[in-house]
Amino acid sequence: MTPEVTLRSAALASPDALLDAAGLRDGVAARLPDPLDAIDGVAPAMVLEPSSPEAAAAVLAWASRERLSVVLRGNGTKLGWGRPPTAVDLIVSMRRLSRTLAHRHDDLTATVEAGATLEGLNVELARHGQRLPVESAFREATIGGIIATNDAGPLRHRYGTARDLLIGISLATTDGRLVKAGGNVVKNVAGYDLGKLMSGSFGSLAAIVSATFKLAPLPASSTTLVGRFGGAVELARAVSMVVASQLEPTVCDVEVFAPAGALPIYRLLLQFASAPSAVAVQTEAARSLMAADEVLVVSGGEEADVWRHHSRAIWDAPGAIARTSWMPASLPAVLARLDRISRLGASVDFVGRGGVGAGLIRIDAASEVQAAAITGLRTEAEVFAHVVVLRAEAQLKTSIDVWKMPGDSAALLVALKHAFDPNGILNAGRGPI
Repeated sequence: MTPEVTLRSAALASPDALLDAAGLRDGVAARLPDPLDAIDGVAPAMVLEPSSPEAAAAVLAWASRERLSVVLRGNGTKLGWGRPPTAVDLIVSMRRLSRTLAHRHDDLTATVEAGATLEGLNVELARHGQRLPVESAFREATIGGIIATNDAGPLRHRYGTARDLLIGISLATTDGRLVKAGGNVVKNVAGYDLGKLMSGSFGSLAAIVSATFKLAPLPASSTTLVGRFGGAVELARAVSMVVASQLEPTVCDVEVFAPAGALPIYRLLLQFASAPSAVAVQTEAARSLMAADEVLVVSGGEEADVWRHHSRAIWDAPGAIARTSWMPASLPAVLARLDRISRLGASVDFVGRGGVGAGLIRIDAASEVQAAAITGLRTEAEVFAHVVVLRAEAQLKTSIDVWKMPGDSAALLVALKHAFDPNGILNAGRGPI
């Protein structure tokens, strides 16, 4: 029988001693942490890397028995999101679970392990003229991390988030079980919709070990229009005109760059991706409809550069970043709030899905100004449905609740947490559950 062991006593010996004492030698690698493993300055005692779903389940079962706090991680691109942890016993990395398990070309579906990167998966799918139409601003983002954080990019306008494309999921739970829901085909109603439940759970309920998605064909042609406007009113009017028209853009994104003390820049980015003739017709119609001060039309490599910069610019600049949502018709009110934040002396950037009503706001200012700006967003409940602070310095995280979950969902979230993780080991109190 495997002797009882505590993490701390085993860790004082060595990673190998921990694996032996915990009975995790098969299929699990262990190492001591390095500086990059720290979460908001808090270092874990050990990093474990299971190489199979069964090994991942065994790690979680052992950690639950030992009451060890666990943070699940892919490539760590969003490790700083959430509340600061008080202590982290284990990081359980899913990087070794990185295989594409199945690609059903004719059915336009694929099953992939959680540690695979989105970029790598799409390179593989592109050989067959297909893609998973989900984006992340982070090049190394993994499939499991994208689902867990409900990460999405400009293609959300046409395809939704990973949550909307998910048709099956496999989980490792804290009682050591492997649980599956959904299936391998698009028309499937097998089991509970655990995929949607895990989307946005931030690793607080279970470990995602694999997922099945519906795919989309690669478009034969694409063109992007970048329209620049003189003010918020003109930008909001252009978005409204495009959304109400017969145009079918793949992407309809808005940008606002408002450096402190400078005039804001307002832009609308429309992408059309389809057959070349359809793209040409819609591009010309959209250019006329936008009524922008300036319109740049790009395709090919230049187009790819535009979208790469669009996705990364807000993350490459300093400051706190909040994710929020709104009714698309409320875009004028959203833009007005950005102007009020700018008047506080902050540098403000905004990138959002104009036709969907979801996006990111970057606020670069002193922490008290950032806190006041976030609080202001949350007080306008009639405009902003929910405001979550993703990136922030420690001082801001200690002065406001980064999640601020709606009060009417608190009891349900507590019940879900207890059902999936009764010993409360997952995510080290970082939230949202």
